[in-house]
Amino acid sequence: MQVLDASATAAALPYETLINQMEHLFASRSVAPDRHHHTLPMAGEPDATLLLMPAWTDKIGCVKVVTATPGNSTRGLPAIAGSVLVFDRETGAHLALLDGAVLTARRTAAASALAARHLASETAEHLLLIGAGKVAAQLPEAFRTVRPIKTVRIWDVFPEAAQNLAATLTERGWDAEAVTDLAAAVPRADIVSAATLSTQPLILGDWLREGQHVDLIGAFTPTMREADDRALQRARLFVDTKFALTEAGELKIPLECGAIRQQDIVGDLFAICTGERRRQDARDITLFKSVGNATMDLAASITAVGWATRIIR
Repeated sequence: MQVLDASATAAALPYETLINQMEHLFASRSVAPDRHHHTLPMAGEPDATLLLMPAWTDKIGCVKVVTATPGNSTRGLPAIAGSVLVFDRETGAHLALLDGAVLTARRTAAASALAARHLASETAEHLLLIGAGKVAAQLPEAFRTVRPIKTVRIWDVFPEAAQNLAATLTERGWDAEAVTDLAAAVPRADIVSAATLSTQPLILGDWLREGQHVDLIGAFTPTMREADDRALQRARLFVDTKFALTEAGELKIPLECGAIRQQDIVGDLFAICTGERRRQDARDITLFKSVGNATMDLAASITAVGWATRIIR
């Protein structure tokens, strides 16, 4: 069995290959069980979450174990930790153990880019990141795989974090800057991507303008959300899977209070990737809500094992 550390896992998941593999699986309607979700009570800090996510085809399978610990932000530790075990479907042999945090960050960014390939304006150049964590750091490269992103602006509840990410991206050749006025930054962006652990809306619908694409990937529990009801009401709504309607407060809360209805959800990644649902008008505001799905992990596992096999040979 091959064991890939963080750097090897990142190298094994080039975005173009990963996004294309993910699109293939969703377009072929590959089905994965809903993830197992367990709350781990924590004393004096937000509760942690344990996630178990299996998926398989007739040739390969994987299972991911992830812990999400919001309180780690005060410890200077990553909020997300995990591993992915890849196995052969025919023999059950274990093929690889991948770094779960890196795989999750890259497949999450790849899913956002996949949605943007079908939903964002083809001329989208200006990206606003809300959040400056590990997932947010992956988004510029992922989005640039599908759209001509030239400028990146970053806002975070901790301004220093935004400044640090901007400096890192600048070193890599990006036109990147930290911003402090979120209300002013949102309408300037072509794509607004939020990757936070917020429990209160950060994006207000009145800030949005025609033609924007909003990407929400941070809120993954029923009490978390990154956009207000007005943002959802103004946009054409898409999800990664229908599981998002009950998993994320982003949708669960406004559905329960009647701010939106289930029929307002236009489609999921299966419908997006088969061409059944997409942006209809250049003036549309599109909003994609992702909570993660094991099909994404399977796409990453297939991509990574293919890379590892080539290296071994």
